[in-house]
Amino acid sequence: MHPIICQIGPFTVYSYGLTLALAFFIASWLAVRQAARQSIAPEIISGVCFIAVVSGIAGARALFVLNNLRFYISHPLEILMLQHGGLSWFGGMLLAVLCSCLYLRRKKISVYTALDILVPFVVLAQAIGRIGCFLNGCCYGRPSKFGIYVDAGSELLIPTQIYSTLILLAIFVFLRFMQERPGLKAGTVFFLYILLYSAKRFFIEFFRGDNSPALWGLTPFQLFSVALFVVALTKLIMLHVGAGLKPAPTDTNDERRTTPRLRSG
Repeated sequence: MHPIICQIGPFTVYSYGLTLALAFFIASWLAVRQAARQSIAPEIISGVCFIAVVSGIAGARALFVLNNLRFYISHPLEILMLQHGGLSWFGGMLLAVLCSCLYLRRKKISVYTALDILVPFVVLAQAIGRIGCFLNGCCYGRPSKFGIYVDAGSELLIPTQIYSTLILLAIFVFLRFMQERPGLKAGTVFFLYILLYSAKRFFIEFFRGDNSPALWGLTPFQLFSVALFVVALTKLIMLHVGAGLKPAPTDTNDERRTTPRLRSG
């Protein structure tokens, strides 16, 4: 564990905070570039990134605190200590998506189109963030003789943070490939992200050591994963199978229809 990178006078640079900051700036920069390529005002995507990261951290922290409420009731000041780790992806995702959708609707931008631009880079940010979890010693795996990560008690733990980073990088590459495919239905990349991430989280939970089973031997996050997987799969089927059943539009003037370029409102 290396929770502290360095100390500069009275200031302490924490590995967890540093990786989160790097993840945000890298993902935002790449998303803005992608938006410009797709003729969407880059400032709109910049605004979404800022709103998503603020609301995402708030939602992620809130769900983590609720999931560990007994500890935080006894140690209320720890709620503010983000440098100690403790963010729940599910809470962050739900609040970030909600706030982003409200912002995009206000700007009169297609929600699915904007989310399709963002989510591959969100995955990349998550991959970087898991490295911060590894350095910080949070989101750890259960003890195992095959573990390589050593905690403060000299116990070998499964490095689930590193496994998550590798899987997330693979998801990032796949979503970027899908993002570049022409003619893809808006919302496809977003719901593929939800589908793949929830599947990843469901299986990685079997190796995590920081979450207890809640129902049917599954942790709360596995139950959330199952619910989101079903929702994402249903939406993907509706997007593609449902669209295929609709009759093609006719044009009496035989003029080709074109999709207007998206602009900020």
